Amino acid sequence: MVSEQQFATGLSLWSQRLLAAILLGGQVMVHLLAGKIHRRNTLDQMAIVGPASLMIALLTSTFIGMVFTIQVSREFINFGASNAVGGVLAVSLTREMAPVLTAVVLAGRVGSAFAAELGTMRVTEQIDALYMLKTDPIDYLVIPRVIACCLMLPILTILSLLTGMIGGMVIAKTLYGIPQSVFFDSARNFVSLWDLCSAPIKGSFFGAVIAIIGTSWGLTTTGGAKGVGQSTTTAVVTSLLAIFISNFFLSWFMFQGLGSSLGKGLS
Repeated sequence: MVSEQQFATGLSLWSQRLLAAILLGGQVMVHLLAGKIHRRNTLDQMAIVGPASLMIALLTSTFIGMVFTIQVSREFINFGASNAVGGVLAVSLTREMAPVLTAVVLAGRVGSAFAAELGTMRVTEQIDALYMLKTDPIDYLVIPRVIACCLMLPILTILSLLTGMIGGMVIAKTLYGIPQSVFFDSARNFVSLWDLCSAPIKGSFFGAVIAIIGTSWGLTTTGGAKGVGQSTTTAVVTSLLAIFISNFFLSWFMFQGLGSSLGKGLS
């Protein structure tokens, strides 16, 4: 059982590290404005975040699109609205599922790697060695990871959107007899240009959140191997919480004043 004192201590430590992550985000912005970018490190991190994460992101979005289509098609066909299945899936993927699920995948795969890698460097005093070499860890370690996530996550989001739609189309055609042309015409009628733009915007923001939290938790790691494990776990959990909470505010800001996509698509 966790005592109240241990819980309070853990909550206090988590709050301090969250504050450190916010301060780190401010430092990253200042350094970026100063043009301090290590291009080679950035390219290396882009390869880790993008191509190395592509397969798991696409598989996730494909099966999510297939499952969503199964659930939606059953109900819409009963109401005689089978021509709206593709549009509803497209709206759901562009506005929420593609950016959020892709960010969740990267938080588990990339955010944990950032925390573990930098945490190990911290406990083995490699970060101190960078200071002795007059190299700022923010420029050398943090900014390349932030840029990589901000650039690659929107691309992965768009690819996830496409594969999710293809997976949904396959299920709609093979299981429910909805023609491919009807499915994609519905998607085109339902989705607006702003819907398509919102997915990469969310993806870029989530990428910054994942990178800053992962690197911040790594840089504040203490306690040897046990501390690295704890930092990795709490970094992933905190990233997921930040993604879901920020997604609410982004969705409210982006879509709370828009009209009905369903009404537009069916008209």
